[in-house]
Amino acid sequence: MNYIIDHIPRTTPHNRRPGIAMLPQYITIHSTGNPNSTARNERGWLTNPSNTRTASWHICVDEKEAVEAIPLTEVAWHAGDGNGQGNRASIGIEICESGEREKTLRNAVQLVAKLLKERGWGVDRLRRHYDWSRKSCPRILQPNNWAGWEQFKDAVQKELSGGINVTQDKNQPSSWAKEAWDWAKKEGLLDGTRPKDNLTREEFAVVLKKLVDK
Repeated sequence: MNYIIDHIPRTTPHNRRPGIAMLPQYITIHSTGNPNSTARNERGWLTNPSNTRTASWHICVDEKEAVEAIPLTEVAWHAGDGNGQGNRASIGIEICESGEREKTLRNAVQLVAKLLKERGWGVDRLRRHYDWSRKSCPRILQPNNWAGWEQFKDAVQKELSGGINVTQDKNQPSSWAKEAWDWAKKEGLLDGTRPKDNLTREEFAVVLKKLVDK
């Protein structure tokens, strides 16, 4: 797969490349929502004068190539969570919906695996646009569509493992979170179970109360 670096100018209208430094912690997966657009088309749209949206992304991938439009160490506006971690701490990848879907998704899997491997990360660092702002995206990885989100992550894991699918232990925290996890358990803020599950609002309220009580 061809990888093209073609950064949009810092002067691009509507603050699409704000130039804010970013230390990424996650990779966020999107799909373009446009069945006729290639990665280069999407790059062109970012600087098209008729585009008035404050929205951008880091890398777009299609059946032939990947285009990097914003440096991976800078913020892009793609997650819909304002100044939350989706925008401020994740690399946004757009998967094209045009062309031969199987090739595009294979390229996306390889791209994501490469980014994870370069950073020493696992698939636990992957997020959907939906996870940050509840938008139904990436729509091509929704249930009943190609692969689905869990199958996409499995494919990335297999790529990371050199073709061997290794199942992560969901009862243990990730290595990057272990110190914080052990501390929270020792302090009685968390019960030490379900490290990979999402935190509900009511569970968050309990944690907050425990912190205040301390």
